[in-house]
Amino acid sequence: MDRYRRNFIPGGSYFFTVSLHDRQTRCLTQHIDLLRAAFRDTQRRYPFSIDAIVILPEHLHAIWTLPNGDADYPGRWRHLKGRFTRALHRAGVSIRGNTGGEGILWQPSDWEHSLRDAADRQRHVDYIHFNPVRHGHVAAAGDWPYSSFHRHVRQGLLPVDWASSGDFGEGKFGE
Repeated sequence: MDRYRRNFIPGGSYFFTVSLHDRQTRCLTQHIDLLRAAFRDTQRRYPFSIDAIVILPEHLHAIWTLPNGDADYPGRWRHLKGRFTRALHRAGVSIRGNTGGEGILWQPSDWEHSLRDAADRQRHVDYIHFNPVRHGHVAAAGDWPYSSFHRHVRQGLLPVDWASSGDFGEGKFGE
């Protein structure tokens, strides 16, 4: 069986899907302030830009661009996940445990994709912004509060009425 190989491109841009172990929880949105703090701390210690992001109750999608000469996105995710998990513990949030009593918050592996070109990037940005509609959380992308969609609207990159469930369908996004 072939082993999965991660693609490390210094200064590269990557699309990520990161999920919680318990897909029934709403932990990410219920504790959005702790998650935002974990992101800020990680960016301060290990710089990167968040080009697009959506936080859903039990998973998130993001596009990051790393600094020139740096390809360590696994280290950044490790730091961010650990910071968020420790913050939840300190806040008294119960996390489902394994047989050893340790909390299992995150799925053991994430999905990452190196963005190949501008068209690939745009497909993934659209996927990120449409995801809350796709999952039935809202009827329009602009109705979901935990998304870079709002920043893209402010920057004039998207119209405020972009991508509602009635006029956008499933779309051709991502892979």
